[in-house]
Amino acid sequence: MQDTSKQYDAIVDKCRTLFVNKMSDYGSAWRILRLPSLTDQIFIKAQRIRSLQQNTVRKVDEGEVSEFIGIINYCVMALIQLEKGVVEQPDLNAEQATQLYDKKIEHTKQLMLDKNHDYGEAWRDMRVSSLTDLILQKLLRVKQIEDNAGKTIVSEGIDANYQDMINYAVFAMIHLGEDN
Repeated sequence: MQDTSKQYDAIVDKCRTLFVNKMSDYGSAWRILRLPSLTDQIFIKAQRIRSLQQNTVRKVDEGEVSEFIGIINYCVMALIQLEKGVVEQPDLNAEQATQLYDKKIEHTKQLMLDKNHDYGEAWRDMRVSSLTDLILQKLLRVKQIEDNAGKTIVSEGIDANYQDMINYAVFAMIHLGEDN
């Protein structure tokens, strides 16, 4: 589990750096996005990963890693939107947004550590394609919950699904790093 924690931190650091750099370029323009818009952005990224995994020809020179980073960062944005709500104009500076990013990642990593303890790091025996499929499944669940106006009967909420997607994407990136 020690390696997992260090690997997790290294991947999140890469994602966080991109988030901070994009905040510098664009500010917090993403704060106007409603949850279904963020969910759709994540869906596009996950679909592209699945397509890359299935197709032998690539027409755009970007691989799976950049898409998994996008999934992680969009999921963090969604978690922030769940907490803070959608705004009409960007309202966070880079420092505020980064603090919120760190808080969401901290909670999500703790969830991963708790589940890893209970599941015995079963994800290490999974394929990247299976992790991609699980992300897509979570996205379909989130879309259904959004279509149900956020109401569930017995299921966990949208936030838990976003957290799981972050963790699956980190696991996939760990695998991709080990494969190289």
